[in-house]
Amino acid sequence: MQTRRETLKQSALVAGMLAAAGFPQFANAAYNKAAFDAKTLQEVVKALGAGAVSESKDVTITGPDIAENGAVVPLSASTSLSGVKQMLVLVEKNPAAMVALFNVTDSIDANFSTRAKMGQSSDVYAVAIMADGKALFAKKEVKVTLGGCGG
Repeated sequence: MQTRRETLKQSALVAGMLAAAGFPQFANAAYNKAAFDAKTLQEVVKALGAGAVSESKDVTITGPDIAENGAVVPLSASTSLSGVKQMLVLVEKNPAAMVALFNVTDSIDANFSTRAKMGQSSDVYAVAIMADGKALFAKKEVKVTLGGCGG
């Protein structure tokens, strides 16, 4: 099984090869370092080029109320809105807030699930970045009883 770091490294390698082969649009699509290094919801959204951030009932985040093991916390993000460019999953108190970024097209349902490592109880966010630059989010608190990030 690949780790997140190995996957990101391979994605960056593939993006580099595609960029060298004449497909520069893939270089930034595979890995946005500024977004993955950002510490807050606002910083992540800004790094991805989106503007105004607002809470929306049309975006859904699901996860456990209490995670007994912070090393593997199942989270899902979804929306039925049209015009979604990207779906994000963020954990507010993680060293790097963004856990996952999913690129969305009209032929894809914006409904994604992943597992996150959480070192402490935190708010988690699902963020839908729209084609018009707006960022819509939903949040949920997840309590962690056993730390997964050394906390």
